[in-house]
Amino acid sequence: MDTKAITAKIEGHALPIVESLGYELVDLELKKESGRWFLRFYIDKPEGITIGDCELVNRKLDHLLDQIDPIPVSFNLEVSSPGIERPLKKVKDFERFRGREVKLKTFTPLDGQKNFIGILQDSNKEFVTILETGGEKEREIKIPLGMIAKANLYFRP
Repeated sequence: MDTKAITAKIEGHALPIVESLGYELVDLELKKESGRWFLRFYIDKPEGITIGDCELVNRKLDHLLDQIDPIPVSFNLEVSSPGIERPLKKVKDFERFRGREVKLKTFTPLDGQKNFIGILQDSNKEFVTILETGGEKEREIKIPLGMIAKANLYFRP
């Protein structure tokens, strides 16, 4: 089963619905766990997400998925908040969370390392700049967007 093609098709249909309800579609994933398929939508809005928000979006998406029937196997639909360490996937995510602490992982090493934690300083279509504060001294690091394998907000307990 081509999960990338399926999620792309679902996103194309679901995005206008989610946005029309006043939410941002942060992420969408189709995964098999313990022998069962799960379709997960992660939604957000500036003031945060409630259970009622998740229920509303779930009902609308359930109806949509019944109509377009994009997944050839049975699955569980889940709608939730992206959480406190939400993923950063789009350029606008990096712009929105400028000044916040982030954790980045690159596909290949940059200056001998692949994992970075720092304050998000700047971003554009090509680069993300963070101020790394975990070492002996602060240093600014410019990371090409294409090198970023994973990026999340970072929460220190």
